[in-house]
Amino acid sequence: MDAAFTAEQEEIRRTLREILGKRCGPDEVKAAVRTAAGHDRELWQQLAQRLGLPGLAVAEEYGGVGCTPADLALACEEAGRVLLPSPLFATAGLCVPLITALGTGAQRSELLPPLAAGDLTAALAVPGPVLATALALTGDNTAGEWAGGGRAGGVQARADADGGGWRLYGEAAQVLDGHSASVLLVAAHTGGFARARTLLFLVREDAPGLVRARQAVLDETRPQAAIQLRDVPAQLLGDGEAEADVARALAATGRTAAAVLAAEAVGAAGQALARTVEYVRRREQFGRAIGSFQAVKHRLADLYVQVQAARSAAYYAAWDPAQGGLALAQALEALRVTAGESIQLHGGIGFTWEHDAHLYFKRAAADELLFGPVHRLRAHAAHRAGLFTPSAEPEKEKVAV
Repeated sequence: MDAAFTAEQEEIRRTLREILGKRCGPDEVKAAVRTAAGHDRELWQQLAQRLGLPGLAVAEEYGGVGCTPADLALACEEAGRVLLPSPLFATAGLCVPLITALGTGAQRSELLPPLAAGDLTAALAVPGPVLATALALTGDNTAGEWAGGGRAGGVQARADADGGGWRLYGEAAQVLDGHSASVLLVAAHTGGFARARTLLFLVREDAPGLVRARQAVLDETRPQAAIQLRDVPAQLLGDGEAEADVARALAATGRTAAAVLAAEAVGAAGQALARTVEYVRRREQFGRAIGSFQAVKHRLADLYVQVQAARSAAYYAAWDPAQGGLALAQALEALRVTAGESIQLHGGIGFTWEHDAHLYFKRAAADELLFGPVHRLRAHAAHRAGLFTPSAEPEKEKVAV
């Protein structure tokens, strides 16, 4: 495997860093998240039209760029550096792969081109705080309990009397970018309690009975919404595939999403470290820069090693998404430790809630709550690899009498 980045990939990185460096300082990020959309719509259109960013995960036949997961991960690493608030992950990281894998030809032709152009955005709605389980990152998603159990809770689906469509009722919380998405992919139970199946349904933003409310969250750069569906008309994604097919598609999407999230977390950790290094070079104490003290140097060196190790794991997972869970665990841990140390090394000013260092700390805490925790990511990866499978007892040696 050749892990070196191509000239085109390096150009994507350079151009994206240049644009975001001009438009996504901490003050601009704070202003963008407080808008109704939760992100800078003008910047999103610029990224879509100039770089084709939302089309990185879309095949060329549907108007996308047709790139590999490595390209999307590389773009998300740059987005993570500035904590870019955008619907990129929810749209390109979660929904586009599911529509590509499960959608009918007509659905793909209708949805993927405007998603690739940035004209539409999408969000994946699963009930409760179980997104990591639905994507098979922290547990098995084949049983379907994560979707609400079938009898009550979650979202329920029933076919129209004329068989021409579906109706959804229920609710889902913590839907990433759900308050502004043009299309929702909703996981819902169908078939009654005895024969319950979890399938995915398409819901338009203007569907009657759909109620969306943006939630107050720890990390404002990754906005979330509560979704209520009150007898909402919906369209089944695909031709009614078996529940197992949906679970497999979600798990495959989860592996790629984990690699993308790992790269994003590495970008954030690297930038938090860089900002801290810059600060300790300027901040003086006892007549010398605090960065010249040996204890500070050792702490920064440990952080550098941890961030670089996480970056290597994230890059490996970008080429082999099967390793996404482990890479995500390492990247989230690196971001949490680096963000915490950043606050410590900024001293008294770092402990003020309004300081920019807290943006990275909030992202670290929120991402681990959404997609972790780290120990469950590692435990599930170890279980899938068979590390916890008991080995057969070795045959006892026969002793001659």
